[in-house]
Amino acid sequence: MDEKLLQSLADKQAIYEVLVRYCRGIDRFDMDLVRSSFHPDAIDNHTGYIGTAEGFFTFVEPHLRSFAGSMHILCNHLSEIDGDVAACETYALAIHWDREGQVATRNMTMGFRYVDHMTRRNGLWKIQERWVACEWAKSDLDQTKLKLEGPVGTRGPDDPLTALRAKLGFG
Repeated sequence: MDEKLLQSLADKQAIYEVLVRYCRGIDRFDMDLVRSSFHPDAIDNHTGYIGTAEGFFTFVEPHLRSFAGSMHILCNHLSEIDGDVAACETYALAIHWDREGQVATRNMTMGFRYVDHMTRRNGLWKIQERWVACEWAKSDLDQTKLKLEGPVGTRGPDDPLTALRAKLGFG
């Protein structure tokens, strides 16, 4: 493979990992991980919020705390890269659920696209500006949450990934 193709593939992978890191941070309630996905002067145009990324972290934290959990699923992704600048579109699903006994209408699923202006600074790709373009949303009012046995995802040290990372000595 030639050098230009290898660099293009490495850039696309690094950009995709920014998105995965953001989703992991939101779902595991790790705001440092979420923060690491954005440049310090980034802008976020999000559902219910438009402003600095730092302001978004403050805005979203109490909303995340009010749910029992969330799961963000990344789907189709395309990055168009020109040097140290990229335009990215990522289709995604977000599922949010309440604690048992809370308002069932807050159990919801949303389909949307992350539209990201990413830039590479000091060798690192991060979000410079983000638009979250909602396509649809639905409440799961009439859905029953099933009780499952086995490993359970959490936002704390009991999460299977957190335990595995600790066992392997990863940060």
